[in-house]
Amino acid sequence: MTLYVPRIAILPALAVILLAGCEHASSGPSGVAETPQDAFFANLASHCGKAYSGALVSNDAADSDLAGAKMVMHVRDCSANRIAVPFHIRPAGAEWDRSRTWVFTRTPGGLRLKHDHRHEDGEPDAVTLYGGDTATPGSATAQAFPVDEESVALFLTEGLDASVTNVWSVEVDPAGTAGGQFAYQLRRTVEGGAPAPRLFRAEFDFEDEVSPPPAPWGFEGS
Repeated sequence: MTLYVPRIAILPALAVILLAGCEHASSGPSGVAETPQDAFFANLASHCGKAYSGALVSNDAADSDLAGAKMVMHVRDCSANRIAVPFHIRPAGAEWDRSRTWVFTRTPGGLRLKHDHRHEDGEPDAVTLYGGDTATPGSATAQAFPVDEESVALFLTEGLDASVTNVWSVEVDPAGTAGGQFAYQLRRTVEGGAPAPRLFRAEFDFEDEVSPPPAPWGFEGS
């Protein structure tokens, strides 16, 4: 026997199903579905102009000279497609090192992270503008950036063979999040092809907001 269900009974049920599915995707003002990379970029942009104090939380022997160092990240330059975040470090007994800037840009497929390294005179370091693109969707608060081919070639040229398996990760909560933080991490694993494991991780508590630091080296006039 065939069960007949009136069309009028099907339509409300279908509407419920469609609405339930829409709860799993957000959309921006244009109505286009927002990706996790879009949400991550927006979270980072919500801190534009702010600076936070942080510290090294990993204990890799390679970073022993940074144990106890003062660290400040500054969400300094923001546009619709690019956010620059200088990373200032002051090891114990030393002056501030303002050579590093993390640069996040939008790409057709997601986000790109590059490291802009400068000398105190503003000239680029021999190892600069390395990084990678998001390879998986990630989430609104965490994205991973595996090393790209351009950076692999640079590392090999500069004799930094161990770095060809780098994976950088960044975590950021939106402004106003209770207990929110920003975290930057570099990781290499033997399973991923590295000759030895490597972990660098710095965390910045959003409750530790500080005055914006001077411009990073090479950007004093901008």
